[in-house]
Amino acid sequence: MKKICSVFKSSKKDEMYIYVDKAEQLKRVPEPLLKMFGAPIHVFDMLLTPEKEMARVEADKVLEDIREKGYFLQMPPAKDDYMLDLHSDRPETGVR
Repeated sequence: MKKICSVFKSSKKDEMYIYVDKAEQLKRVPEPLLKMFGAPIHVFDMLLTPEKEMARVEADKVLEDIREKGYFLQMPPAKDDYMLDLHSDRPETGVR
């Protein structure tokens, strides 16, 4: 299965994106999710195939969620503890 998808980024949360079928746009995205997401900002459209390599998720998962739910929500990456330590003022990290 392949699909032309529209990708929107959140106006409220950094690195959060919604992928939808371009033909349907945001029609199937639940209202509570849209409120939490904020004003959707269109980023780009793309042809999505199961073979497409994506940075944070498998294309099959995106296509499956769009088919079943009407959207795929990409959450921001988890912040690793060591990354938080880099921005800490604690002396044991050696970074100020």
